[in-house]
Amino acid sequence: MTVAAAGAGRVAVPSATVRVAVIDIGTNSTRLLVADASGSELREVARANRVTRLGAGVDVSGALGADAIARTVAVARDYVRDARALGAARTVAVATQAVREARNREAFVRALAEATGLALRVLSGEEEARLTFLGATTGLTPAVNRGSAQAAKPPTAEPTVGSQSVAVVDVGGGSTEIVTGLPGRSPTFAVSLPLGVVRHSERYLAHDPPRASELGALAADARTRLAEALAAPAATSTRPVASPDGGAARAVPAVGAAVAVAGTATSLAAIDQRLDPYDPARVHGYTMSLARARELTRWLAELPLAERRKVPGLHPDRAATIVAGGVLLTETLSALGVERFTVSEHDLLHGIAHAIAPESGATTFAFAETASAPREAGL
Repeated sequence: MTVAAAGAGRVAVPSATVRVAVIDIGTNSTRLLVADASGSELREVARANRVTRLGAGVDVSGALGADAIARTVAVARDYVRDARALGAARTVAVATQAVREARNREAFVRALAEATGLALRVLSGEEEARLTFLGATTGLTPAVNRGSAQAAKPPTAEPTVGSQSVAVVDVGGGSTEIVTGLPGRSPTFAVSLPLGVVRHSERYLAHDPPRASELGALAADARTRLAEALAAPAATSTRPVASPDGGAARAVPAVGAAVAVAGTATSLAAIDQRLDPYDPARVHGYTMSLARARELTRWLAELPLAERRKVPGLHPDRAATIVAGGVLLTETLSALGVERFTVSEHDLLHGIAHAIAPESGATTFAFAETASAPREAGL
């Protein structure tokens, strides 16, 4: 297993900090973050990401497949070894939409516990949304950040937003989370919708390349679900946004900036910059217009899968789902009435790392670590 680490060997942990490891088992990918956490401070030590497609077929069958379980558990087992080699004092594992809705979720939880010794926490949709908001907004600073025409900002700087409420959008494999609020405070609005790149690729995009009618049906489903969710009276403040179908304006949560996280957003940022190899420092904080995201999505939709796999900036494993992801991301941003968005490499992983940090005061979420002794002595 290759882990991108900030330095070679076992990195020393500064005093008054705890080295934590977070494993996020998603519908499309399984990810690892190892970081030094202290209060609201988080220093990334290493990251890894493997496309494991745990949720493949769940939308139709309602169950996790045996092969998908096996490959996901194998990656998680490797991540536990990596975390221990890097000196992590605490390791937690979470799962999201695919495991949430699978009828055989308990079988997966048991398999993971037997192989790794970890007690898997299956997050609710609201928990996932709120922890993603915590991860994406911690460290945000005022003003407007760089984009394709704004190269002055150092690539290692944190993304920046205005002082108004920010919307965090996370388009995942099985669900999309939308959370709004002021950075550093509790969210004012949070919703998790069954809109995901794996789910909607399987449900709508049967041809290669996808047909216009398939793309239209996918977009229509997203618009319907978004309109229903954003019309809910849970937001503390709203603003009118024109309906995409030309109908009456709708009231949606009022936001002054948008931050997009996860694979679709980071891939579009990398594609727009033709990053080969992928450079997270140039993706983190990148600003893109909604119009440019739509343009890239239309272009990608015109390419056969074999050609999408060759696109600079797009990992070949994401080529099969990037079109659905682009449609879902742009429809979500359009529904929120934003014209530009900032891409962040900080997301659910970082939110959980903040949540379990000593004296963070960030959240009351509880995370168990050990379920049992791992089956393999090598762990």
